[in-house]
Amino acid sequence: MKTILITGCSSGFGLETAKYFLARDWNVVATMRDPKQSQLEASDRLRILPLDVNDPGSIDAAVEAAGPIDALVNNAGIGLLGVFETENMAVVREIFETNTLGTMAVTRAVLPQFRERQAGVIVNVTSSVTLAPLPLLSVYTASKSAVTAFTQSLALELEQFNIRMALVEPGRSPTRFGETARKRMQQSVPEAYAGFVESVFANMGTPAGTDPVDVAEAVWRAVTDPVSPARIPAGADAIAMAQAS
Repeated sequence: MKTILITGCSSGFGLETAKYFLARDWNVVATMRDPKQSQLEASDRLRILPLDVNDPGSIDAAVEAAGPIDALVNNAGIGLLGVFETENMAVVREIFETNTLGTMAVTRAVLPQFRERQAGVIVNVTSSVTLAPLPLLSVYTASKSAVTAFTQSLALELEQFNIRMALVEPGRSPTRFGETARKRMQQSVPEAYAGFVESVFANMGTPAGTDPVDVAEAVWRAVTDPVSPARIPAGADAIAMAQAS
């Protein structure tokens, strides 16, 4: 029976992905900063471990406790929505620390066991914002685009060890991105940008979005299908953006 480790399982895409693999008889190591927040039902094939992707000690402890795994899903991430000119650089660094450097750190922690066994799959969950530029998302897009470039380059290094890498690119999901991104948006928009921001929200509408199960299905495909595409859009809006680009 195979084992998968998934980061960011307290809600949204990570939670649904953990459920999806459990339902298909995988052993699941579901990680999150606070295991008390877990919404997963108990199972003899489920372990819930604390993991803060910004804490090297936490990463090492979680990987050691997980033991041998067959697949890693880097899903943990935070959003940011706002006007770049007035963004606090400490917040900008927080976004990159979690979305980009956190993904890199967890990836590096599992590479030795994958390399030694000459097998393994790493799936990095990014975003459809990497497919086409969108306003008010410059920092978030940059953090996710960096993961895309990292994944594509690292895949070339790891191919010799039979380690596959893939990207899953979800569309807009209010249950994941919206809540965290809006919390980080400036309380007041600079007057010079007010009209622009108003027009962005007015034109945003309610597109066909991404359900967490769309992402879970895409991750399943990336993990279990050795000939799956290296980049898999997840959700109707992400698929539309991928086709347009």
